Amino acid sequence: MSYFILPRTAAEVQDEIAASARARRLARNLTQDELARRSGVAIATLRRFESGGAASLSTVLAIAEALEALEGFSTLFPLPEAKSLDELNEAAQRRRAAGRKKG
Repeated sequence: MSYFILPRTAAEVQDEIAASARARRLARNLTQDELARRSGVAIATLRRFESGGAASLSTVLAIAEALEALEGFSTLFPLPEAKSLDELNEAAQRRRAAGRKKG
């Protein structure tokens, strides 16, 4: 039997991150007030994040830092793996995306 993971929507990922943050807060026996104080995030913002996942990136990072969970963010946008030396050399030379043609 084979299993595959369906692509998730942004809303599903958002909900998963919020639920994980809440679970980590509870596992560390922190109240919302304590996490808000440690992270520098307003209590209303933290409650809104935990209940619906909506928050700015800076808010999520502040909460993650307070929960000692920043390590996962470094792998958020992995670079594609080169399949050949030519691709590796090409990637090393590339500094920015190609511009769009106007007109």
